[in-house]
Amino acid sequence: MSFGKNLKALRCAKLPPLTQSDLANAIGVTQRKISFLETGASEPSLRDIAAICRYFNVSADYLMGLPKNMDYPEDL
Repeated sequence: MSFGKNLKALRCAKLPPLTQSDLANAIGVTQRKISFLETGASEPSLRDIAAICRYFNVSADYLMGLPKNMDYPEDL
């Protein structure tokens, strides 16, 4: 899965689901930035990645959709 799809899945999996505005306010960006990240119109900065990982308590590898074992990259 791509970064944008993973981000949207994490956001929607919260109960109750977070709006883009809710997430944006929580990590200090605009709703438009969250929209652009989810659609792939914009690439995340390192600060964005770190803030999202901290908020959802996930690794950057998970968020970016990297394979668990880098010796045998399945998706790359």
